[in-house]
Amino acid sequence: MAIRNKEALEYHSLGRPGKIEVKATKPCFTSRELSLAYTPGVAEPCREIEKNEDDVFKYTAKGNLVGVVSNGTAVLGLGDIGPLAGKPVMEGKGVLFKRFADIDVFDIELDSKDPDEIINTVKVLEPTFGGINLEDIKAPECFKIEEELKKIMNIPVFHDDQHGTAIISCAALINAAEIANKKLEDLRVVVVGAGAAGIACSKLYVKAGIRKENIAMFDSKGHIHSGRDNLNPYKREFATEKAYSSLEEAMTGADVFVGLSKPNLVSQDMVKSMNHHPIIFALANPDPEITYEDAKAVRDDLIMATGRSDYPNQVNNVLGFPFIFRGALDVRATAINDEMKLAAVRALANLAKEKVPDIVIQAYGGEEFSFGSDYIIPKPFDPRVLWKVAPAVAKAAIETGVARRQIDNWLDYEEELKERLGYSQEIIRVMIHKAQKNPKKIVYPDGEDDRIIRAAYHVAVHEKFAEPILLGNKEIIENKIEELNLDKKYFTIIDPFTSEKTDQYYKEFYELRQRKGVTKNEATKLIRRVNYFASMMIRNGDADALIGGISRHYPYTIRPALQCVGPDENIGLVSGLYIVISNRKVYFFADTTVNINPNSEELAKIAISSADMVKQFDITPKVAFLSFSNFGSVKDHPEVAKVRGAVEIINKLRPDIIADGEMQADTAVVPEILKNEFPFAKIQGGANVLVFPDLNSGNIAYKLFARLTDAQVIGPILMGMKKPIHVLQRNSSVDDIINMTAIAVVEASKK
Repeated sequence: MAIRNKEALEYHSLGRPGKIEVKATKPCFTSRELSLAYTPGVAEPCREIEKNEDDVFKYTAKGNLVGVVSNGTAVLGLGDIGPLAGKPVMEGKGVLFKRFADIDVFDIELDSKDPDEIINTVKVLEPTFGGINLEDIKAPECFKIEEELKKIMNIPVFHDDQHGTAIISCAALINAAEIANKKLEDLRVVVVGAGAAGIACSKLYVKAGIRKENIAMFDSKGHIHSGRDNLNPYKREFATEKAYSSLEEAMTGADVFVGLSKPNLVSQDMVKSMNHHPIIFALANPDPEITYEDAKAVRDDLIMATGRSDYPNQVNNVLGFPFIFRGALDVRATAINDEMKLAAVRALANLAKEKVPDIVIQAYGGEEFSFGSDYIIPKPFDPRVLWKVAPAVAKAAIETGVARRQIDNWLDYEEELKERLGYSQEIIRVMIHKAQKNPKKIVYPDGEDDRIIRAAYHVAVHEKFAEPILLGNKEIIENKIEELNLDKKYFTIIDPFTSEKTDQYYKEFYELRQRKGVTKNEATKLIRRVNYFASMMIRNGDADALIGGISRHYPYTIRPALQCVGPDENIGLVSGLYIVISNRKVYFFADTTVNINPNSEELAKIAISSADMVKQFDITPKVAFLSFSNFGSVKDHPEVAKVRGAVEIINKLRPDIIADGEMQADTAVVPEILKNEFPFAKIQGGANVLVFPDLNSGNIAYKLFARLTDAQVIGPILMGMKKPIHVLQRNSSVDDIINMTAIAVVEASKK
């Protein structure tokens, strides 16, 4: 997707400037907390660290903090733009560390081109950080800086421009060679680009099994051979006895081409001249050494990778550095050595051979992936990379003696990594990609609201999973669309006062409600109200789902829906569900909006509806029925008996659902309590669906979460209707509306 210049500048400038902030992880709101955070309480950890320096990892953030250090001399494709202009990139690096591996970052831009000055500056920062990521420092200075820092520092130092590309491309090369049925030691490799990445790639390829004498490396002056006298020590390492007069000559009969240079260096004739099943990694970005289309046009036996996301086999450094540092930090490694890099290589190569889960397929628009010439490395947004690569790196650190901390239970470590990533937070993205597979018509009764218009435009134009229908005064809506500088062709606008459907809907509604107190006159008036008109659209199949309530109280939306559409007979009960994402975990709260004091049967139905809804998010529901009692600790109380009865009913009706209770709220969400005090419970590891005993408790709980914590609260999702109808909170944002629309589209597809 093309990014406009204005969009990029707004992304970096709107609201709080930049992309990162420092956030406190402990409360500091009272005088006592202030005393604990600073003086005098802070003296205690200081004394402990003074006695035992390793305790710095126990009492401070050092163990999860990486310094991203740059002088801005080799920034992306921009070159030497200096430390200030390079700062947005370093902030971006911090975002990737956090997003993909939950690693905190301070970016440090140094106003120096003197390698010794940079070395000395970084060295004295060692007490601050658990690791150093060198970034965008030009060659050959970057080699000296990294080499010296690795010698004198006792924490991992990693120059991503060198080793990131090397690790990802090496994994791709191993798999490409396997697909081409060639042995690494037999490959003849041409590398164009003798900078940081080119030399690091070649070194790692040799470690993996490529013969150094089989690598022909080119710099801007031509082939690097022993007869040249203008080579620095890093290039000289790859000087061969045989000299090639040109790239064309070197490419003839070659098995592999690796480009780390500039666009349009390779011709179609060069590709034709390569050995059978050639492997081409054209990694110059954004324009490769030869385009994917040109290379594929002349060789149908070609295996190709680029640095771009719009072609197969993207070599993207984000597949490497976050996870390598994660593994290194988690065992408090003193370095990132070659064995750790090769462990990352093997983990990535092996992951590409595993079955790709639905969450990855959905993230890439439903495209199927399987190991082969168009899928030789995992996708950058594959969450499994974290818990495959980080443990491999950590194990290699332990085995090679650079780890200061052991990991005893690798399964527990994998679960810890999944929680760090906030794996469960991917649920909304899952729903959006499911929705994109089968777009639906969505009617918005509050069509005159700016937020609705903006959200409707987004789901129609950018996400492409819904056809929006806006209800209201046509002139008002069109004027607002124009004011928002949007294109009205993407909207269907209907005014209930002038629609040709109004008379039909009035007659049907009157027939439906005439024996329930509605007169003809009342039916005529009601059907011109947007909520009634929208509900009749759903009833008649003129729209697939309804999203309303943003400008009206909850009953004004749900009452017409119940009258016109009604509950699903299979469930027989309408209830409300909120998604609450807190501390990287996702919970589902039910019922929070509809049933004031449900009985045992109704609680069981609420739980069943919730569990079935949660499955649509590709999450296994674990249902806890909440109470003030823990598994019989309170006896002979009607409220406890009600909850206990609901558990019995759901276990009988739906034994496929993991459900248990009655239990207190902390018991449900703290795995240690369940494990240690109630090992017999069906739920272990904590519940994710919390069924409240009444509307009081459910409504209070979700509102407290929404107002008093940093939790993200999404909903309510209205369950148990014949067709998807959802009622927004009146303070809903555009993002809230988009998310709810995605949920409605997926639900409509299922129904």
